[in-house]
Amino acid sequence: MATWGSRGLRGSTLEDMINRTNDKYREKGLALIQKIPTPITPINIDKSTRHITLAYFDQKSTVDYIGAVQGIPVCFDAKESATTTFSLQNIHEHQVEFMADFERQQGIAFFLISYTSEDIMYYLKFEKLLEFWNRAKNGGRKSFRFDELDKEYIIPKKKGVLVPYLDMIQKDLDSRE
Repeated sequence: MATWGSRGLRGSTLEDMINRTNDKYREKGLALIQKIPTPITPINIDKSTRHITLAYFDQKSTVDYIGAVQGIPVCFDAKESATTTFSLQNIHEHQVEFMADFERQQGIAFFLISYTSEDIMYYLKFEKLLEFWNRAKNGGRKSFRFDELDKEYIIPKKKGVLVPYLDMIQKDLDSRE
């Protein structure tokens, strides 16, 4: 059982950047993406500040974000990596299963990975994640290296949008045709 205090605020800067990007996309009528809150049960509450100091997650969460882009259902999860090696321990089996089911329903699932040491934002197609996931399940590496990724999916910086991932969704769609 994971607790709130142990890992709860990791990635909050990335999450804030994505939330602000999603607000901009909504304002421009390009996409409607919602952050999915993680349901928690408080254990300890500081009575003086009324802040939760300890809690546990009620259930396994699926993905961080879900919504639609120009009528196309999308779901994604945001991850950060301080090194150029990404451990698959950061992704859970139930997330992979949800994303696989989502794609079977004609949706698009992906991961946004911030490689903080490189100042690179990366769009990881679900299909590519599955390659790494299956390799690990079959006894191979339990991580993947940045140099194994297709550099075409590095998200270029764009003025006015913090995490401009819409172009990568289009690239992902084009690769499926």
